[in-house]
Amino acid sequence: MSERAEIHHQHRDVNGGWLRPSVFGAMDGLVSNFALIAGVAGGTGDTEVIALAGIAGLAAGAFSMAGGEYVSVASQRELALAEIAVERRELERRPKAEEAELAEVFIAKGVEPALARQVAEQISRDPEQALEVHAQEELGVAPDDLPSPKVAAVSSFLAFGVGALLPLLPYLFGVTSLWLSAVLSGLALFGAGALVSTVTARSWWYSGLRQLVVGMLAAALTFGLGSLIGTSGL
Repeated sequence: MSERAEIHHQHRDVNGGWLRPSVFGAMDGLVSNFALIAGVAGGTGDTEVIALAGIAGLAAGAFSMAGGEYVSVASQRELALAEIAVERRELERRPKAEEAELAEVFIAKGVEPALARQVAEQISRDPEQALEVHAQEELGVAPDDLPSPKVAAVSSFLAFGVGALLPLLPYLFGVTSLWLSAVLSGLALFGAGALVSTVTARSWWYSGLRQLVVGMLAAALTFGLGSLIGTSGL
């Protein structure tokens, strides 16, 4: 009786289509809306104007991010499906040639030629399994595990909205100074960067500090531009 090998470790989901838009959306929402609020605050002291700009930035950015992610991931998915269809036709029209091609792939990976041909022949008996292996080896995708445009869009929309709301919150509660928004945004930037380190190889402090510096630099430059325009009366 053969024994199945036990898997003693687990991997995180790297193809679900939600991680990148969620991380990018939250970071972009936080940085872009804080920079926008800082720029407007640099040009005017009217808190209603600042709050309105922040709300508009949140709404516009969230819809833009969601739409962009949907179109981008949908286009990527459609391209992958089109190439998978090409591979499926080749398997139907030239099965032996595709089997030989698969054997060459295994040989290139270091498998003995005789064994590589045997494995390729065995895999090719099942057309769907053969398609999956060819797609993974030649295209780098799994036909049944392509990213979802809807998941990417919703993840991006929600993440951007949450990120963009944080620097806006003090103004919604009547605060008239940019400093509280800056402190809240700074803490959120560092925290978000540190959180990202849990799914990367970077240390939490490096990732958090990097995000803090990038966000604060963007806000400082935009504040300076707003102050310059506000002072000049343009």
